[in-house]
Amino acid sequence: MTIKGHALLLAVSLLAFRGAASAQNTTAAGEFTAEPPTLVSLGFEWRIAGDDNRNAKVEVSYRKKGESNWRPALPLMRLQREQIGVAPGPNAANDPGRYPLFRYAAANMFAGSILNLDPDTEYECRFILSDPDGVTGAAEKTVTLRTRGEPKPAEGGHVYHVYPIGWTGPKQEPAFTGLMAAYYMGSAHYDYENAYPPRVQPGDTILVHAGLYVGDRFHYMNGAPRPGYLAMGNLFDGTYYLTQSGTPDKPIAIKGAGDGEVIFDGDGCQYLFNLMGGNYNYFEGITVRNTNVAFLLGIKGIAGASGFTLKRSKVYDVGRAVQDDWSGSKNFYIADNILTGRHDPNKMMGWIGSPWDKFPGFPELLLSEYAIKVYGQGHVVAYNRISNWHDGVDVATYGTPDGAPNDIPDRVPLAIDFYGNDILNMGDNCFETDGGARNIRVFRNRCFDSASGALSVQPVFGGPVYFYQNLIYNAPTGSLKYIEGSSGILTYNNTIVSEGRAGPASNQQYRNNLLLAQGAFDPVFAVTTYTNYSSSDYNGFRPNPGKADSFEWNSPAFGTAAAFGQNPVQRRFPSLQAFREATGQEQHSVLVDYDVFTHAPMPDPADPQHVYTPDGLDFSLRSGSPAIDAGIELPTITDGFTGRAPDLGAFESGKPAFHYGPR
Repeated sequence: MTIKGHALLLAVSLLAFRGAASAQNTTAAGEFTAEPPTLVSLGFEWRIAGDDNRNAKVEVSYRKKGESNWRPALPLMRLQREQIGVAPGPNAANDPGRYPLFRYAAANMFAGSILNLDPDTEYECRFILSDPDGVTGAAEKTVTLRTRGEPKPAEGGHVYHVYPIGWTGPKQEPAFTGLMAAYYMGSAHYDYENAYPPRVQPGDTILVHAGLYVGDRFHYMNGAPRPGYLAMGNLFDGTYYLTQSGTPDKPIAIKGAGDGEVIFDGDGCQYLFNLMGGNYNYFEGITVRNTNVAFLLGIKGIAGASGFTLKRSKVYDVGRAVQDDWSGSKNFYIADNILTGRHDPNKMMGWIGSPWDKFPGFPELLLSEYAIKVYGQGHVVAYNRISNWHDGVDVATYGTPDGAPNDIPDRVPLAIDFYGNDILNMGDNCFETDGGARNIRVFRNRCFDSASGALSVQPVFGGPVYFYQNLIYNAPTGSLKYIEGSSGILTYNNTIVSEGRAGPASNQQYRNNLLLAQGAFDPVFAVTTYTNYSSSDYNGFRPNPGKADSFEWNSPAFGTAAAFGQNPVQRRFPSLQAFREATGQEQHSVLVDYDVFTHAPMPDPADPQHVYTPDGLDFSLRSGSPAIDAGIELPTITDGFTGRAPDLGAFESGKPAFHYGPR
């Protein structure tokens, strides 16, 4: 493996495997699978049999098609039948009906991703399986895959022009009043509203011209519309039902025409755009407001869409911007949008527990539940600005994947990327990977002011889920919600200004992170795990001063590899030195303080409702900081580091800052 320096961390757990009379320590190579590509990531799975002593590995390398040199990537993560959703003692007693929803066992396999690739580019990817005890079957795989390109309207299709009622300027032909009149062969605002067949075909573009598009939901308009209202064919419920399908190369595009703001006002309806009956519908350059759900893309057990795109648009005054809970959904692209919720922009408010319960307005009023929720495969949510919601960007908490324990391959939630997003003022989480299975990747995002845990894993079914190079600032109840017995969590090179309390979860790894306590609770870092092959090293910590409980590492008794659903042994430590001596973790980790940054002071613990913005803060590492050159190489994440070794945290000295929000 290219992640070095953790042999000591794993030694005690491997003892439990060795010498077992019934162990099958050799590895038999099984089915190899390439997952659906995203724009910048490729995911893979390799099923195996055996390797009960857990010493097999899969080394990964890659190159662009036509290049001669192979580049190293992160090794695949080892999954070994970890049990998800088990909860001992008080957790199960507090919520006994909840945990059976998530009962699942990971497969015996390797899984992982090649990260930070170029869009629309062909790559050769090589995988080498090795085991000191021997390998049977094909031990090397090489595959050629192409990353996806950014969705764009097709050239050569029909172009239709849509105008609002009252338009007085010249019109380009063919011209229509209202979206439904162009999308279908006609529109009616009475009994015949759904009688017309589709006009648009794959590759067609509808250009929507500037103005307000709002219908009168509650009056028949069999004739001229009432002044100011559009006879747009969405009577009573106010919903645009768009049921025609494009293709990946020829989506049906609905774009602002570029002559001013295009506003779709829902007049208070429940769903404004229902796309569950049509695939590859593309939206760009529009504004949506005044509806409970802006875009409905799927409902569990009913129906859902694939290929949805939303680009360079604004959504505000809604309860949910994008809702998808359909396991068959594929290949969404949601990028460069501004999504603004209805929650108070001037103060934080949570929905449960301290410190929120002492403030007026508790609990949080759920006016805007989440900005984006997706399920399925191949989705990309990138470079959006998201503020004032309960949740920012989520994988749907769907329950166990369809068909479990026998996964249905195209219904497993996997190969999902969230990156470049700028998220501010959440009543709960900035990101939820809850309900995901494998190769969920959350990276290079900025998260300010999260009331109930910035990063949520509740649960992930086997993993890996990647959290890397994220910036988290001000999480007054802690930053890491890794619970429900999740398994397979990789937390690399994040800058986190808040405490981290992670678990119960299995198969966790932490490398190159900065965690600086802000007074949320005593320990700066507290891990609860069911597996002694969870590990942590090469991190930087700023504990809360004067606390007897600065670190926790709660795991099965040393010498036991895994004990799922059993209460781990509780271990608390007053110092980093005591922590490393007792557990073998953090052998190369260091202590830091807020002067590690150029300028980023600690949030005020006396004012947890304060909403901080990034203005004036600089999280680059100060010259001479103990975080510089204190990390370990993680191929594809730390490539191009500038010193003797990678730096800790999200930002490498001398490298340009990441971009957050719309480009």
